[in-house]
Amino acid sequence: MADGRPADPLEEQLEDEESAPRLRLSRRGIAVLSVLGAAVLGVLAWLVFFSSVLNVRDVAVQGTPDGKLTSDQVREAIGGLAGGPLARVDLDGVKHRVESIPRVAKAEVWRGWPHTLQVKVVQRTAVAAVKGDDGQFTQVDASGVSFATEAAPPEGVPVVELRLSQQAKDVDGVISRAQLVQGAVSVAAGLPQEISKRAGSVLVHSYDDIELQLSGGATVRWGSPEQNDRKALVLVALMKQKGTNFDVTAPEAPAVSG
Repeated sequence: MADGRPADPLEEQLEDEESAPRLRLSRRGIAVLSVLGAAVLGVLAWLVFFSSVLNVRDVAVQGTPDGKLTSDQVREAIGGLAGGPLARVDLDGVKHRVESIPRVAKAEVWRGWPHTLQVKVVQRTAVAAVKGDDGQFTQVDASGVSFATEAAPPEGVPVVELRLSQQAKDVDGVISRAQLVQGAVSVAAGLPQEISKRAGSVLVHSYDDIELQLSGGATVRWGSPEQNDRKALVLVALMKQKGTNFDVTAPEAPAVSG
């Protein structure tokens, strides 16, 4: 250096960097890069939303292990909504169609990239089977929805049967058979598991006279479909006593006999 001091390598590096030409894009260069970026995005959007590159090739269905509802039935319900690019599938529309299947209580739908539409179903669970005049059994879930009719009731599910008294028949215009069935189903839905698995039948004689027939020959006078939760708790405690006839029509004054 001119003052006789030895050169500082760091100072020389900084001077070289300051004197080096800086790369600056012109307005034309920026415009070209913008056009290229837009073109790339446009191509990607076309590939995803309009081309057949990412078309739906499979509909994967979960939640149908028992064979009552098959994956093919779910796919059939979805129909043409599962066609074309996966990104354009109407997920809400697919969900609505799947949930319109009587056996389906709830459905979840999502995209499984790159080619699969994923569907998960939750099937309805029968809490009672209503015996019709034709001898067929209609399965009903806890919310009161009828979803299947078969020649035999599901195993372990109470059978609701109308055996109306003359008095109940006389007031049919006041309390309909549908209301009576609904009341009996609400009773079956509220039974604790240890009672439900023993309840072979729920017999409806009138609105205020519902009777449970349990395995082993025991019977339970339930009364009306009111205070179901309290009656269920009382019945569980009551059945710890010996007897064949249990009465919870008035849960504050239950009785055991036989």
